Amino acid sequence: MTKNLSIAEYFSYFKDKRLINVFIFGMSSGFPWVLIGSVMSAWLKDEGLSRSMIGLFGIVFGAYSINFLWSPLVDRIKLPILYRWLGQRRSWILLCQSFILLGVILLAGLDITAHLGVAAALCLLIAVASATQDIAIDAFRIDTLDENESHKATAAAAMATSGWWSGYALLGAIPFYMADMPSIDWPQVYYFLAIVMLLLMSCVFWAKEPESNREAVHAELERIYQQKLALGKQTQLTKVTAWLAVTVLDPFKTFFARNGVKTALALLAFIFLFKIGEAFLARMSIVFYKEVGFSNTQIANYSKLGTGLITIVFAFLGSIFNHKYGIVKGLFISGVAMAASNLMFSWIALAGPQEHLYAMAIVVDGFTQAWSLVAMVAFISMLCDRAFSATHYALLASLGNLGRTLLSSYSGVVIDDWLGGNWSLFFILTALMVLPSLIFLYLIRHRLYALENSYHGNK
Repeated sequence: MTKNLSIAEYFSYFKDKRLINVFIFGMSSGFPWVLIGSVMSAWLKDEGLSRSMIGLFGIVFGAYSINFLWSPLVDRIKLPILYRWLGQRRSWILLCQSFILLGVILLAGLDITAHLGVAAALCLLIAVASATQDIAIDAFRIDTLDENESHKATAAAAMATSGWWSGYALLGAIPFYMADMPSIDWPQVYYFLAIVMLLLMSCVFWAKEPESNREAVHAELERIYQQKLALGKQTQLTKVTAWLAVTVLDPFKTFFARNGVKTALALLAFIFLFKIGEAFLARMSIVFYKEVGFSNTQIANYSKLGTGLITIVFAFLGSIFNHKYGIVKGLFISGVAMAASNLMFSWIALAGPQEHLYAMAIVVDGFTQAWSLVAMVAFISMLCDRAFSATHYALLASLGNLGRTLLSSYSGVVIDDWLGGNWSLFFILTALMVLPSLIFLYLIRHRLYALENSYHGNK
């Protein structure tokens, strides 16, 4: 990695069309969280559902925590017709986006209070399709850079992060503005979101499928398995067994072989712990804003538009820091910022709906989101073997999502049943949740520095 690179030279990376594709797919990755996250929470709140029920509705995000289970299929299965037309990565992206679009249209035509179970099922459909889309998008980002371009990894991470927040926050602000218009209701908002989804789908045809030697590596591994299994005899059973071994076993075997068992387990534990506190805050944030007295328009201005713009700016600044000083130091800084941002929301809970405090909290939160996402995306990307990029990234990212989505689904129960509705204490608790991961990061820092140096030394 060329750490003495000038700022102008570093920003020249962003002119690369491949990184623009990464940005666009990042938008497609972030947008579904609007559909089943913030907008759905606001709709459910306006329909009079309890905080506990709204929190439990977030269980559908558990799909992001287990998508590694089917990620090998995204690496290996060639979709009929679509593969020949678009290639491995783009064909899966388009298929998943088609299911997301279907789910949004069906939600728009639903009486959500009369058919809450159906609404939850449709949100689950969108979540599964989106989680699968993320597998293909993350693999596209890793594959799109050549192995000798590791110096562009943090720039790609910044584009992915800023794209995600453009899809989630900037596009996600529009529904809240619309919801405050007297002539528009939430179903109409969802019809509009379906149009946005259709526009994002069209971008698949603009991107170029990345070149890869993945299939050659898989074929060689299958040949080795077939030789071991058949002892020189080729049968249909040995071919199927070899395919399954390469698809299911080799991605995990390769990950532990590359990093060593102890280091691999340490990495998995850190990734799981890192963003739990932030996720607890995020799941209840819209409910908190509405209860404390902020309007839908204020939520759009600050939590969506403001957070999105600030996050995008800090994503690029964070990528410069990570490029110059290393990803591990970036993770330390973002962890401390996470705790600080959660304490800012505790202050708002005590002071009430004061816009200047809201603005301050959004600045700190935007910094946190950007810095942590850029560092984590680049960090996980450097741990992936290109022959199994979809599976490896999904495995690592899903561990982070496990803490963020599955455990945070009980955030409403925590605030209602454990804390008696005390928002200030709730946010203090979420700030403390950051500490275990920072302690763990400090304990394994030398191993992480070695991995980082090895990654950039192979460029």
